[in-house]
Amino acid sequence: MSSGPNTRLADLFALTGWSKGELARLVNRRGAAMGQQQLSTDTSRVRRWIERGEIPRDPVPRVLAAVFTERLGRVVSMEDLGLARQRRSSSARAGTAEAEEPERTAEILTEFTGMDLMLNRRGLADTVTELPGASVIPDSLYRWLSGDSVAYAASRSLPRQVITGTPGRPIVDVYEPGPAGLEEVAALERSFEVFRAWDASRGGGLQRKAVIGQLNEVGGLLTHPHPPEAARRLWLVAANLAALAGWMSHDVGLESTGQRYFVIAAQAAKEAGDRPRAGEAISRCARQLLHHGRAAEALDLMRMAHAGAGPAMGPLNRAMLNTVEAWAQASLGRTQEVARLLGESEEYYTRGAAEPQPDWMQNFNEAELHGMQSLVYRTLAEHDPDAAEKAVAHVRAAMRLRAGQGQERSTVLDLVTLASVHWLTGEPEEALRQTREALERIGDTSSHRTWDRLYRMDQLAARYQGLPAVAELRAEIRAAVPPARRPAE
Repeated sequence: MSSGPNTRLADLFALTGWSKGELARLVNRRGAAMGQQQLSTDTSRVRRWIERGEIPRDPVPRVLAAVFTERLGRVVSMEDLGLARQRRSSSARAGTAEAEEPERTAEILTEFTGMDLMLNRRGLADTVTELPGASVIPDSLYRWLSGDSVAYAASRSLPRQVITGTPGRPIVDVYEPGPAGLEEVAALERSFEVFRAWDASRGGGLQRKAVIGQLNEVGGLLTHPHPPEAARRLWLVAANLAALAGWMSHDVGLESTGQRYFVIAAQAAKEAGDRPRAGEAISRCARQLLHHGRAAEALDLMRMAHAGAGPAMGPLNRAMLNTVEAWAQASLGRTQEVARLLGESEEYYTRGAAEPQPDWMQNFNEAELHGMQSLVYRTLAEHDPDAAEKAVAHVRAAMRLRAGQGQERSTVLDLVTLASVHWLTGEPEEALRQTREALERIGDTSSHRTWDRLYRMDQLAARYQGLPAVAELRAEIRAAVPPARRPAE
């Protein structure tokens, strides 16, 4: 049954430069490589998919997703192509639709990670930097974050596909991962701790592929039925790994990929029934938008994160969410809101610091609290000069607490924040010293996000371009920043 033109497929098809006949031939060739020799796609069928919105039968949507992913150099899912079949959603079948939701989440997880791994193997990269913002959050997740759904465990066994080989001769391995026992679940939980520690130290570039591979395996496990407690813990592992994959992707500049992982993390947390975990994942989407200067949209997401986290949210979680919201308010120059939010954040932190925390909150310690406060006040200082002194006090506290803790990336970001404040307050000599130290340390991380911050800080130094030492330093920064991280002049 057709439902009008498939605009998603049409838009992506236009980007490829293919003719309809070329796409038909590619589908047949890829299908044959996947063991689906019966495919006989032709130009007329491609036309019906695009112009009449017909959805082809399996496995054609998966084949199309692989073909488009390879061509465009970024993950393209069946949903991106408008080819994901809609679940039954009428009120009479609401229970069935909800029961199918975990199955769909596992499908999305394995499909997305599989495509991402394929791009890694072929040296391709996500070149899309435009972020859709709140619109990327599915309606079902939005409703759940508003408080009217329950979690289920995945209950159907589906074969998984891993695409390997070369672009000309793809190989598809189909296998059935078995269900996990509690010992395996515990091992997966420990693996997240290892990856999290590495990311905190060196940045996301070196371990991103390993995290995605682990997440892909967890997605395969979730296609099998498990006892309730094992299923809940597996979904939480999936949420933790997806959030980390998203942060690593953001850290190396794969922005659209990162945002999709954050949404997958929130969906996985939904299946575990863990609202605070879902709220934290959504807050990461907000931080990503703030990094790109989209404060108003970030505030909308933070309202959703607060509401979605629910009454089970602990004091430290509330403190962390408040710092992100305060950053958004600072970007808009709202001094009173910043003071209120950060004041509450300190109170929440004091109240919850001694309480046991979930794995995903381990990085939010006193150093990180000061680091976020310094970033907030440094941002506010562009609107309110009185905020600069507070920014310096907090960033120095953060650096003192981070010393010797293996947090090189955070330390570089602290140095950039400190230098930025000194440029804003008219202290070029101190700013020069902090900037040079940041430049010396930045090569020890694989974080492109630090380069972005450094480049933006360089713009603050422009007012002192007449000083020879500043002109020389700015030339060093422009030479050091990777070309891909330099915004258009």
